[in-house]
Amino acid sequence: MARYTFRLPDIGEGIAEAEIVAWHVAVGDHVEEDARLADMMTDKATVEMESPVTGTVIEIAGEAGEMVAIGSPLVVLEVEGAGNAREEAPAKTEKVQAPVEEPVEAKEPEPEPAPVADTRPEPEGASMSPEPSPPPAPPRTASRPKAAPQADGGRILASPAVRKRAADLGIDLDEVRPAEDGRVRHGDLDAFLSYNASGGFQPAGRTGEDEQVRVIGLRRRIAENMAASKRHIPHFAYVEEYDVTALEQTRAQLNAGRGERPKLTMLPFLIAAICKLIPRYPMLNAHYDDEAGVVTRYGSVHLGMAAQTASGLMVPVIRDAQGCNLWQLAAEISRLAEAAREGKAASGELSGSTITVTSLGPKGGVATTPVINRPEVCIIGPNRIVERPMFVTDASGTERIEKRKTMNISMSCDHRVVDGWDAASFAQDLKALIEAPALILAG
Repeated sequence: MARYTFRLPDIGEGIAEAEIVAWHVAVGDHVEEDARLADMMTDKATVEMESPVTGTVIEIAGEAGEMVAIGSPLVVLEVEGAGNAREEAPAKTEKVQAPVEEPVEAKEPEPEPAPVADTRPEPEGASMSPEPSPPPAPPRTASRPKAAPQADGGRILASPAVRKRAADLGIDLDEVRPAEDGRVRHGDLDAFLSYNASGGFQPAGRTGEDEQVRVIGLRRRIAENMAASKRHIPHFAYVEEYDVTALEQTRAQLNAGRGERPKLTMLPFLIAAICKLIPRYPMLNAHYDDEAGVVTRYGSVHLGMAAQTASGLMVPVIRDAQGCNLWQLAAEISRLAEAAREGKAASGELSGSTITVTSLGPKGGVATTPVINRPEVCIIGPNRIVERPMFVTDASGTERIEKRKTMNISMSCDHRVVDGWDAASFAQDLKALIEAPALILAG
């Protein structure tokens, strides 16, 4: 038997290290060739590492959340045959040198027998701890005789805290049967609540266990990016209400005759409208390098589309969105969203956006204040569509009240690059397109 060291390969241009997101093997597992070893994450893309050989796992690089440099050992397997001993030679020399330094460190652990000596007083402390523990028992027995006379007096025995809790819950202490010595305790109230749930005393919820969850992988990247964005970018928000009645009618008509083409949602219309306006508002389709003090305004719209996945928020990119029609946008939205959810989006599909749209669909609120996807300078968030009565002027100039479909669209902008006037002007021009969808479809 020999050892085979699988080193982390170069999984992306300019990538120096990757994070262990999840292990699919453990020490002692037998793996076949091409079996999945681990998921490594870099640049918001998760890459599956597969075993190049068949063997038994004897070493792994670390725990989930740790970083591994490109070219460093990821998994060591015991295999039949020669393995890759040549690659192990430098590692062995390093291991030979390490013990030379380890004796110095070994002297530091030697005092650690002191912990063994330290543990000796602990039993003494443990022997002392039982001594205070018996005293609490006598007070309980001592309280029992006192409880009986009070119970004989006809007064319900309970502490002020128990009485207050019972009063807050609307419980009559006369109805509660104490478990021992005639005194009503919190446990007796809990039992009463459990057996009298139908009486309106059901607890509001149930107590769960505290849980600590490590922030690793994509979730850690999201946390770092959001913190950097809020720390470096002076955000300001602008929200406008849009009448989308006509747009919804147009969308329904187009979907009725779509055939095998993808179903149109609100997003393709919004993206098409944004692309039509960008030439007039190039400051919104830009990146700001605050270290260099340079704003780059892009001629093409590479539109980021925030998508919720099981791992967290991802932003796949629709390349050259300005060159797509509504059906092409709908197809690309569907394809990228599915790839992101399944973790199959390529690294190039998750970077390079110049402006981002984020939507929660029907779950969207009245208004949102989305966080800018740094180094971009603008993010646009449509909210949910609601029906409400509105004053509408007909062709004759008469005002009447109609039921209309409305939607708020929120914008967050980088105030270092985008002025409030620019954002407001863009929002009003966007309103004109959304409320007259024929203008979006016109060339």
